[in-house]
Amino acid sequence: MQIIKDREIVEDNWLHLDDEAELVAGNITVSLARWQEQHQTLTQHEGGLGIRLTGDDPLEEIVPDLAHFSLIALIFPAFVDGRCYSFARLLRDRFDFKGEIRAQGDVLYDQLFYMSQCGINSFELANPNRLTQAIKAFDAFSESYQATVLRPEPLYRRR
Repeated sequence: MQIIKDREIVEDNWLHLDDEAELVAGNITVSLARWQEQHQTLTQHEGGLGIRLTGDDPLEEIVPDLAHFSLIALIFPAFVDGRCYSFARLLRDRFDFKGEIRAQGDVLYDQLFYMSQCGINSFELANPNRLTQAIKAFDAFSESYQATVLRPEPLYRRR
């Protein structure tokens, strides 16, 4: 499967494991519940480790463990749920997370630019056939008025 990562279309090298699935070598993501239950085993995993969060998950519970994660996948279940925008911004600004932050789920063309401004740098679209069209969304706007992860100073200070 292909995704958008750092504004390029690339092959996804991550496997998203269900809570009941057997651990496999390689790059995997797990749910918060599985991370909490199998913390010790997962820290010894051979390969990249990622965690999947929904807007309902308490972000503060993973903050002490951020160094273990190469990827944090934020699940957007519906267009109207924007809590994971805040998670991305907090991960980048407050908690200085340098790894990959991925948007998964109901990710729409109109949201890609704003998600990137919050610190999300990879996108797993529900319809992977629209990747070529979606990549154009990053250039839909030339400026942002407010401070963002990508441009920490608001427009009036950049003049």
